[in-house]
Amino acid sequence: MTGSPLRIGVTELRRRPGNRAEVRREVVLDGLSVSTAAVPDGAEAVVEVTLESLSDGVTALGTVTVAWEGECRRCLETTSGTLVAPIDEVYKDDPDEGETLPITGDSVDLGQVVHDAVVLGLPLAPLCREDCAGPEPEQFPVGAGEATEGDEDDAERPVDPRWAALEELRFDSEAGE
Repeated sequence: MTGSPLRIGVTELRRRPGNRAEVRREVVLDGLSVSTAAVPDGAEAVVEVTLESLSDGVTALGTVTVAWEGECRRCLETTSGTLVAPIDEVYKDDPDEGETLPITGDSVDLGQVVHDAVVLGLPLAPLCREDCAGPEPEQFPVGAGEATEGDEDDAERPVDPRWAALEELRFDSEAGE
């Protein structure tokens, strides 16, 4: 992991407490997802942080910006957006378990911080738009494909393909008929 673009050398920064360095990196993030939202494979993330030297460590404060995509929780259409997730971490020579991260070999590694910020920032139940009402009733009406008395046009309507697998289900009371 030595060649990681998110491993930042802090030797010069730590010469005096209060020193600051602006860092901007563009990295590819793969395999990050939660629920029905994910960062597309090969998506480029922009990491922008300000590193500041402390008497016993370094702070990293900034953002990671990356595109995401997923299924709308109401209509199940593909939707996408841009995530801007905050980064706010403290690195120390002697880290406190669960509170701060280690400075190793005069560098800090933002890799895990960026990963965690993106995963925690992805929408758990994305919406394509705030006023999404769900599937279009005219396109896939309730009971489509079932003819009703006096309404032959209903037999011509397509069944919503997302529900097509349910046509194969048979219950015990229907099995004997």
